[in-house]
Amino acid sequence: MIILGLNAYHADSSAAIFVNGEMIAAAEEERFRRIKHWAGFPSEAIKFCLKEVGVSIAEVDYICIGRDPSAKVWKKTKYVLKSLTKKNTLLFDRLKNSGKIKSLESEFADLFNVSEKSIKPKIINVEHHRSHLASAFFASPFEEAAILSIDGSGDFTTTMIAVGKGNQIEVIDSVDFPASAGLFYTAFTQYLGFPHYGDEYKVMGLAPYGNPVYLDEVRKLLYFKEDGLFDWDDSYFSNPNEIKMDMESNIPKISNLYGQKFIEVFGPLRKEGEELTQKHKDIATSVQRVCEELILHILTHLQKRTGLKNICIAGGVAQNSVANGKILENTLFENLYIPSAGHDAGISMGCALYAYNHILKQPRAKAVYNAYTGSKFTNDEVEAFLKERGIKYERLEDAELYDKITDKLIEPGVVGWFSGRAEFGPRALGGRSIIADPRNNKAKELLNAKIKRRESFRPFAPSILKEYVADYFTKVEDVPFMEKVFPIKPEKHVEIPAVTHVDGTGRLQTVSKDVSPRYYALIDRFREKTGVPILLNTSFNENEPIVNTPAEALDCFLRTQMDMLVIENCIIVR
Repeated sequence: MIILGLNAYHADSSAAIFVNGEMIAAAEEERFRRIKHWAGFPSEAIKFCLKEVGVSIAEVDYICIGRDPSAKVWKKTKYVLKSLTKKNTLLFDRLKNSGKIKSLESEFADLFNVSEKSIKPKIINVEHHRSHLASAFFASPFEEAAILSIDGSGDFTTTMIAVGKGNQIEVIDSVDFPASAGLFYTAFTQYLGFPHYGDEYKVMGLAPYGNPVYLDEVRKLLYFKEDGLFDWDDSYFSNPNEIKMDMESNIPKISNLYGQKFIEVFGPLRKEGEELTQKHKDIATSVQRVCEELILHILTHLQKRTGLKNICIAGGVAQNSVANGKILENTLFENLYIPSAGHDAGISMGCALYAYNHILKQPRAKAVYNAYTGSKFTNDEVEAFLKERGIKYERLEDAELYDKITDKLIEPGVVGWFSGRAEFGPRALGGRSIIADPRNNKAKELLNAKIKRRESFRPFAPSILKEYVADYFTKVEDVPFMEKVFPIKPEKHVEIPAVTHVDGTGRLQTVSKDVSPRYYALIDRFREKTGVPILLNTSFNENEPIVNTPAEALDCFLRTQMDMLVIENCIIVR
C-alpha cells in the first residue's frame, strides 16, 4: 500500500511517501523552492517522493492532507458569526486556505495530466493536530503513550492531548483558538524585534543571557487551568479578528499579535536591528521560563490523568529544545519521543501515518530514528557536476577523506559536509552540515561573522558519539534529532567552548553508528586525533533553506569563507 502525505497551503509545506507503513522519502518544499517556510502546494516535494519510490500518481493508493475543514465546524461557525463585521482575520484566512484544499484534485490533475475523477477517491483529510499526534506516536517505539500536540493553531485547535495504543489514537481534550502557547511565544518574538515567521528560536537562544525578572508580568498573560490545559488573557493581544496570516505569495507572514496593553506593561517595542538591551534579554528569559512552566503544567496533568510512563510530543512548540530537555526530570514520564520534523512539515508524515494506522487499522512499522529521507547524489553525479563547473577537486576513499577533513578542522578550519540523504526537519544532522572544531574558542565568532552571518547570541550544536554522552553531559538520553538541550558538565566547558552556550548548555545530537555510519566515522576519527568525540554542527546554509543539491552546496561555499567543501567523496579546498 502506497500513501502520499501532504502539508499544503500552510507554512513549511512538505510531502512524505509511505510503502506499507514505512516512510521511504520525505522533504520540505522549501528545499526545492529555496524560500524559507514555503506555504503553497508542495509540487516539487511530491514529484521527489514519487521518483524515490519509482511510482506514478496513479499507483498511489491514498493521498492524505493534514487539514480537515470539517473539524470543529460548529465552533468555527459560532466564532465566524461573532466576527462577521471584521475583515482580515486569522481565522478567515485559514478558512480561505481550507477552501483551496477542495481543489487538490485539480492541483494533481494539472501537475500530472490526470483526471480529477481519478484523484478524488484517494483523498483523505486528517485534522491538523491529529496529524501532529500521529507523527509522534506512530513513529515512536512505544506500544502505549500519552501524546501532546502544541503549536500556534490549526483547524481551530491550538493544543491537543491524547492517548495512543497500538494502531489507535484517542483524543482526550483540546484548547480552541485563539488561546495558544505558540501565538503567546510569537507575540513576544515580534515584540523583541524578530518579525519573521519562524523567528521564535531566536528568543530561545537569547533567553540564557538574561534574568527572569519579568516572570510575574509574563505569567499574567496565561491562565493555567485545573484540568491541565490553559487559557489566556486576550486583553494583551491583538483582537484575533484583526490578525492576518498572509500566504498569498506562499511566504507565511503574520501580523502583529501584541495589543496595546502588551506595550503598556512591557514598554516600547524593539525594532528589528536595534540594540538588544538587558531588558530585552530579561524579557526573553521570562518568556522562555513561562513557556516551560506551561508545557510542564500540561504534561504533569496528562501523566496523572493517564498514568502512562511514555510521552510523545509534536507541534511547533515541541521544537523548543530547551523545554524538551527538562521534561523527564520534571514530570513522572520516563521516556520521551519527538520526531525529527515536529513542526508543521511533519504534518505530511503524520497525516499519512494516521490514515494507515488509525483509519485503515494497519500494523505499525518500526520506530523512526532516521531523519535522512531527502535528496541524495552519487559520487559519479557529483564529479560530473564539478567537471561541468570547472572546479578542481579530489575524489578520495572514506579513510583518507576523514583524515583530510579532520586535519583541516584541527588547523583550525571550517568544512561544508554534504553526505548521503538530506534530513527531514529543521535540524542539520550530519547530512547537510557545516562542521568545525568544538575546542576552538573562536569558532563561534568565525562562523557567525564569515559564514552564517547571523546574530552573535545564537549557539552552535554539538554532535556527539552516542557512547560518550555521559562523559560530557549531566543527563544521558538518546537525542537523535537534536531535539533537547542538556547541561554540559562544568569541567568540560573549557574543553568544548564553541558548543557550550552562555548558560553552560548544549543542544546535542547523539550520533549512532547504525543510523549515521559516515558521520559517526568522521567524528570518531576526530576523537582519535584529539580525544574529543564531538564536532560543532550547524546547518549548511547562509540565510536560506538548508542546501539540497551539490550546486547549492558549491554556491554557498564560494560566497562564504569556508575552508573546505566535501560532497560525498569529492573534496574541494579553498
